[in-house]
Amino acid sequence: MSSSFAKQAQAGRGLFSPIVRTTQQKKKVASSAAAISRVTNVRACSSSVLQSSVSSNKLTPLLRNGSRSNMLGSTLPLGRNGSVMRNVPSLCYYSSLGEPIDSSKKAWQVEDNEEIQRVTEKAMIHELTQKQIQTIESTVPWFLDQMPASYFRQVPWETRMSHIKAISAVRDADMDLDLNLTSYNAETGEVTLTCIRPDVKPGRLLSMAKDLPWIPARAAADFASSDDELVSDDEFLALKRVLVFSADDGTMGLNLFTFGPSNNEVTPLARTEKTGDLILQYAEALQKGEFLDEDGHLKPCDLFERQALIEYMNRCEEKYLQGADPRRFLVQRKMFDVVSGTEGMDVYIEQADTSGKYLWVDIAVANSLPQVALVNSCRALFHEKLNIHRTHLDIVSDGRNGSVALLRMVVSPFDSKNPTPELLERLTRQLKRMKWLDPVTIDLAMDKHPGLGIRQSETITGFCSLAHAIMAKQNAVVYSKSNILELMTRKAYLNYVVEVTNLFLQRFHPVNPLSDEQLQEKTDVLRQKVESDVEDATASEILFKFIDIVRYTLRTNIYLHDRYSLGLRLDPQVMVAEGEAPRELPYGVIFAHGRRFNAFQVRFRDIARGGLRLVTPQSPEQMALESARQYDECYGLASAQQLKNKDIPEGGSKAVCLIDLTNTTGTDISKNFVMRKSVKAFTDTIFDLIVDTPETREKVVDYIGRKEVIYLGPDEQVIPEDINWIVDRAAKRGYDTPAAFMSSKPRAGINHKEYGVTSEGVHVFLDVALRRALDIDPNTQPFTIKITGGPSGDVAGNEIKILIREYGKNAKIVGLADHSGSVEDPDGLDHDELLRLVHDDLSIEAFDDSKLGPSGNMYRVDNEEGIKMRNTMHSRVQADAFLPAGGRPNTIDIHNYKHFLNADGTPSSPLIVEAANIFITAEAREALYNEGGVLIVKDSSANKCGVICSSYEICAAMLLSEDEFFENKQVIVSEVLEKLRTLAKMEAELLFREYESYPGSLIEFSEIISNTINVTKDALIKALEEVSEEDREFMMPLFR
Repeated sequence: MSSSFAKQAQAGRGLFSPIVRTTQQKKKVASSAAAISRVTNVRACSSSVLQSSVSSNKLTPLLRNGSRSNMLGSTLPLGRNGSVMRNVPSLCYYSSLGEPIDSSKKAWQVEDNEEIQRVTEKAMIHELTQKQIQTIESTVPWFLDQMPASYFRQVPWETRMSHIKAISAVRDADMDLDLNLTSYNAETGEVTLTCIRPDVKPGRLLSMAKDLPWIPARAAADFASSDDELVSDDEFLALKRVLVFSADDGTMGLNLFTFGPSNNEVTPLARTEKTGDLILQYAEALQKGEFLDEDGHLKPCDLFERQALIEYMNRCEEKYLQGADPRRFLVQRKMFDVVSGTEGMDVYIEQADTSGKYLWVDIAVANSLPQVALVNSCRALFHEKLNIHRTHLDIVSDGRNGSVALLRMVVSPFDSKNPTPELLERLTRQLKRMKWLDPVTIDLAMDKHPGLGIRQSETITGFCSLAHAIMAKQNAVVYSKSNILELMTRKAYLNYVVEVTNLFLQRFHPVNPLSDEQLQEKTDVLRQKVESDVEDATASEILFKFIDIVRYTLRTNIYLHDRYSLGLRLDPQVMVAEGEAPRELPYGVIFAHGRRFNAFQVRFRDIARGGLRLVTPQSPEQMALESARQYDECYGLASAQQLKNKDIPEGGSKAVCLIDLTNTTGTDISKNFVMRKSVKAFTDTIFDLIVDTPETREKVVDYIGRKEVIYLGPDEQVIPEDINWIVDRAAKRGYDTPAAFMSSKPRAGINHKEYGVTSEGVHVFLDVALRRALDIDPNTQPFTIKITGGPSGDVAGNEIKILIREYGKNAKIVGLADHSGSVEDPDGLDHDELLRLVHDDLSIEAFDDSKLGPSGNMYRVDNEEGIKMRNTMHSRVQADAFLPAGGRPNTIDIHNYKHFLNADGTPSSPLIVEAANIFITAEAREALYNEGGVLIVKDSSANKCGVICSSYEICAAMLLSEDEFFENKQVIVSEVLEKLRTLAKMEAELLFREYESYPGSLIEFSEIISNTINVTKDALIKALEEVSEEDREFMMPLFR
């Protein structure tokens, strides 16, 4: 291992920005370190001239008023850069022998006297060396005496020597002990950052942890040895280990942060047994019962059996095994078992000494970024006024679930009083919540208004986010999320906000919650108080909306200790904004507020089915826009789903999870991490509100009075990993039919993208429309089509395959756009190239430009022109049909629909088949039909087959085991696909038959068909609910 322990990292690296404050001080440190290197024969910092005097030879090279002294005290004029000015005619300098001084010599050198020069040099070196040796001789005993035993057990000899050298150099230069040292291990690829500070004041570790850099994996060596700025990359070194130590006399803190590649390799068995021998011996003694009568020891446990313990130790880093205290290691082994395979946290607190002042705090955090876990834990401890004296962080592999961060800390109260049981209970709760709290909530609870506490702060930020979603329709700027939060946390209004949130907490307190009458009485008083005392109209409107939220909340998970986010089951009336046009109220709304996300689930029937989509804006501006329209998007998607679910028993629903990625490190890996966490937090919050378990019966106050059933399916950006986790979690949380909760399961399900189930239905509607509306026989006549949604997308990619499969060269795809760009060719894009992209799951940016015709063009979004052309492809390119199979909702609206029309008023495409949901707003549809004669096959008809497939899959999951489904999967899939094509053909033929027979647009007839079927379905369900048991048994064979 090589190290450059006096190196200061460059500006822009947070914690590791320059600390040495003056040039003079830098020179002193460098000189001292160089001298130590000569004494100890170890390379240290580069040397520079140290100002000092060698008294035995009376050589006094001192800087005096802009001049440099010679041996006799005469002054030499200095130039601008500090060098001695030469060739000054009016001055002449002489040595003690009367000879002119050679101007090429240094000021302290004696002319033509090599022996004196040699003696002078040796004298200077001797004095410097003696002084520095004295410093080392005083530093080493102090260091050995004051550093804790765990430091010498866990820090290697070479590293300890580097620490002593650096500390000695600084003390010799009479500087503050304020150092950042960097070392790089080429063998392991690890970077270790050591921070040495002159005190151990509270909050020191927290500030360091916040400023820890993110080190790109490919720049690890450069970070340790180069002064160049770090550049971002797709992969960062993980924080693998943290060691925090304090000198016993309180004069120094020494912290080591080790970053390295993620390593899930199993440690060889022989090495594990050797390295962890002390742990194994202690565990064996425990299992034999040798410590049963002694306090402070653990009880025998199956986890401590030798073979089981060795298997676990194989997951651990060797350094962790080398330095771990056997008892603490076994404590953490039990904690690992609690959180393994989950997203949870476990906390264990016990006394660290007989005085009761010091505490051991052990924390196990599953599948979390170690840096985030460290910062969050430090913040919670600092908030509770606990000082951290020692910290160890180690990472243990948890297989497919990622890893578990194991933190162990020695802490004590700021005021030196013994911690109370109430403090420990509160601290345990807060540490468990920190992983899932939004940074805004943490800032509010721990920095801006620490008296509020975490539960109250989370309620406030949740209410602000929900009020924003409702009120942004009135004024998106005035009622932006940031404006609402800033206004409601002002001193003038915070007391009112606290009264509202206290009312909420009282309403849902598990013990003696407020009755409806009590709530009404208190809200009336609070409303009157706001009306009379709050003069600001905006503030009063927000406070009134907060009161409405309390009134219209029917369930919440606020009192569940291990929840992943704040969840509210709402009466949909609360979502109606002032002045909003009347529209159908949903059956129910769920809102979740968590770390970096807000989510809604809207459903139009008691038992409903619909997808979960993730929305991930890339900029703060786009985030604000999406946040303002999130609920309306979710409502519109759920409403469209209700219309398209006419062929299945379930009503329509949709879930939209808006995730804030704007403050992440910017890499795909970090963004994906946040997205996966958001999916888990949101779906687990839904379980909090719908499962019936002893915990929910005790902690969740219910004002609905009946059980609720929800089904989800995958939509945009939900991946198979999410689906598997959700189904497993449904089983663990006690959901009655876990396999039915989420559709499109990789094994015992029908993956929509793999089998193209949505596209098969879309294609049927396109085929019928081409024939009936445009009089084109696609089997014999060529036609042109443009598509949004790339070859890597579910619906667009599969539709490309089906078009080529069914029509061959007759299908001319003249335009294609996705997130990465657009490609256009009026002669039709190359089919083989398109199929290559589809099969390789590649986006448009991977299209081979050489495959374009003479009039073809390729636009990538790496420049303004490319973005513009991508965003307008669907309107510009001329085609017989337009298939929106991807893109954001409401892309074509009442403000921009005219772009779809040519200068002469004709449309760029006379036919639109909506493969994507609400790509066009209702107003824009109507305008395009009335002004351009555009025939539009509505989304609720065109893309209905995806949800039908999900319903059939869930029916099969209720009837078959996972293995039985998998054994018969191919037969089930083929039958389902045939059924989907049949249902699509039936509706498509009916739709055009009605359109040709009666006045009105295709849009109107699509809605009439859906509503007619749904009304009939609702009537049948209602009638069946009223059927007697005898009649139900009689009719049961009809449903088998």
